[in-house]
Amino acid sequence: MNYHRYYPVDVVNGPGTRCALFVAGCEHQCRGCYNKSTWPLNSGMVFTQELEDQIIGDLQNTEIKRQGLSLSGGDPLHPQNVPAILKLIKRVKTECDNKDIWLWTGYLLGDLTNEQQAVLPYIDVLIDGKFVQELADPKLLWRGSRNQMIHHLHEKF
Repeated sequence: MNYHRYYPVDVVNGPGTRCALFVAGCEHQCRGCYNKSTWPLNSGMVFTQELEDQIIGDLQNTEIKRQGLSLSGGDPLHPQNVPAILKLIKRVKTECDNKDIWLWTGYLLGDLTNEQQAVLPYIDVLIDGKFVQELADPKLLWRGSRNQMIHHLHEKF
């Protein structure tokens, strides 16, 4: 898996102070997307064990308390991203007490493949649906267009 940006401190992508990872690879390629540079799978940088370790360390840091991890992109549920995302979120749930995981995807919850569904037990909130420019609404919280849904799967707060 490749990624474009990692923010060790983020206050925009989900509630509270968080870590945020923007992965590469999106086959939806929505018109009006603000993150077009993340579409190619081979763009950005390689997601390494060192970065995974840094994310875990940042989530465990007691000087800057983080509520959780936000995963966006690109699309974390692009089929080629799922194995690395699954490994990361399992580790977060094992090693980082009481941290929530939010994930944004263009795929719809009801259309996820078995492989994509494997992430669901580990994430707390899923925001699904492609960005639709005609339904864009800047007043929406944590989503760009009215068709996108926020699914509270295992919310702890």
